[in-house]
Amino acid sequence: MKKTKHSFGKILMVLTIIFFYLPILYMIVFSFNEGKSLTHFTGFSLRWYEHMLESRDMMEALYTTFGVALIATFVSTVVGTIAAIGLSKSRKIVRDVMAQVNNLPLMNPEIVTAIGFMLLFITFQMKKGYVTMLLAHIAFCIPYVILSVMPKIRSLDPNLADAAMDLGCTPWKALTKVIVPQITPGIFSGALIAFTMSIDDFIISYFVTGSGVKNLSIMVYTMSKRVNPSINAMSTLVVVIITIALVVINVVPLIRSKQEKKEELRKHRFLVPGIAGALVMLLIVGLIGIGGRGSSLPYAGQTLYVYNWGEYTGENLIKDFENETGATVVMENFDSNEQMYIKVANGEAFDILVPSDYMIQRLIGEGYLQKLDHSKLTCMDDLTDAVKGLPYDPENEYSVPYFWGTVGIVYDKTKVNEEDLKKEGFDIFLDEKYRGDIYLYDSERDSFMMALKALGYSMNTSDEAEIQEAYDWLVRCVETMQPEIVTDEIIDNMAQGRKALGLIYSGDAAYVMSENEDMGFYLPESGTNLWSDAMVIPANAKNPDLAHEFINFVSSYDGAYDNSSYVGYTSPNQEVMDTLSGTGGDYEDIDAYLPRTDNDKDEVFVYNEETRKFISNLWSKVKIAASNAR
Repeated sequence: MKKTKHSFGKILMVLTIIFFYLPILYMIVFSFNEGKSLTHFTGFSLRWYEHMLESRDMMEALYTTFGVALIATFVSTVVGTIAAIGLSKSRKIVRDVMAQVNNLPLMNPEIVTAIGFMLLFITFQMKKGYVTMLLAHIAFCIPYVILSVMPKIRSLDPNLADAAMDLGCTPWKALTKVIVPQITPGIFSGALIAFTMSIDDFIISYFVTGSGVKNLSIMVYTMSKRVNPSINAMSTLVVVIITIALVVINVVPLIRSKQEKKEELRKHRFLVPGIAGALVMLLIVGLIGIGGRGSSLPYAGQTLYVYNWGEYTGENLIKDFENETGATVVMENFDSNEQMYIKVANGEAFDILVPSDYMIQRLIGEGYLQKLDHSKLTCMDDLTDAVKGLPYDPENEYSVPYFWGTVGIVYDKTKVNEEDLKKEGFDIFLDEKYRGDIYLYDSERDSFMMALKALGYSMNTSDEAEIQEAYDWLVRCVETMQPEIVTDEIIDNMAQGRKALGLIYSGDAAYVMSENEDMGFYLPESGTNLWSDAMVIPANAKNPDLAHEFINFVSSYDGAYDNSSYVGYTSPNQEVMDTLSGTGGDYEDIDAYLPRTDNDKDEVFVYNEETRKFISNLWSKVKIAASNAR
């Protein structure tokens, strides 16, 4: 019986290890994938490691992560240890109260702590960036150090320090020569926990950072929004670094234990400063490598602050712009137009924003944008007429298009009959033939557009009865069709043919079709959303001249080609469109790349705050209905 239990325990342990480490192994294998897919291995390549090493953003994130972690660990360990020793000599009531105070941040949801830090820095008008991230990391690491050190202190004889001083020690020597050596395991344990928590943190870092400062967790989150295999290479590098650190931590003590005590002490004296010095040199060399630029270039020493969607720039766009101008580009990323709006409305300064059509209309109406100086723009003649003079900015006084496209249906040709698509349009999402085999996009705007168009209404309607009818259409869809409601994960999933069809942006459909020849893209005749994201300059921009230069560069053939070929969305540059969709182009014979411009039922979104709130509330109810239907 005991043998059976022992065998079962071993099997359980092995399964647990597999459960934990198989995803990591999977990630490492796909970091060497030749293609862009995150799920389909097409051949061995170091392509994504090269891209990672060439990416200044990724390398800066690496240096920021380990720089903040090392400093935060050192400071929090010193402060936490001193605080724990001080508390041990305090009255019981003080110890008990402080123990509860110390436990509060450990038990608090991270999002609450993150918002607290953010409000604190806003209250004291501290510019968010490296310093605010470092302060936040030090603050949330200290309780972990105190928690690790306190049990060791409690296990000591309370008269130990007094005895040492009776024998001639000064209070400082009693602390450093008697107390600290006895609690070293607790200090070391607290330091390791602090380092791990700092390396691992995302939520708090995300809320307290700014000015383009990102750690690896923020970088990974940004990259995961769209298909970017460099995420695997970067994550693998972190795993390797942590593994090496763990090996050193566990092996070095074993080696030292076999040596003579004197040699052991001598090595201990130089080991830590040596490692710290090496890390500092690594950080300095990295920062020097990042920073050097020629001072003879026209914008040398200037900084451009860009606020853009995640994974929405070409592979070499930023680097080439910096090399041409001598400027430094600091790019922050947002997940939604609403998130971007909040930062702009709160007065955060950027030189370039890339919002969507309806949000540009709102920003213009509320006075958050400045008019462009067309005498400084050399790009307007390069742009296709289809993206100029759109309703949200009829004279292009405030905006220059960045990407544009439509929203349609991506479908598997082996599963979906094109005749069904032509006959049903968006109503195919109610066809029970495809029950459990569809994706809906987690966007209130696009989902209600689909429902309204299926019902024959304008997607810009403010008629509550029509919107209510669209809501009923969506509820019927989620309750009877069992769709999976997703965001950008639809891209790789449809490239692998995991569902029959889904609602998707045309640029994402172009990538899906380039990866899988069985995929098609269909735009219902009832109309769709003709969307446009454009570059604008905020009213409080600090460097509008450089912002105009950036707009020209992004809109030029080279910049637009790099942007469009890498991201997959349609360029507003006419020559780039013709090249990429023409013979030998990246998107030859992929009709999703070229947006439809000949259907008068296609519309551009118009901003209406009351309608937006009404639809947002209804979309929340649709998602609840979807959860209840599962």
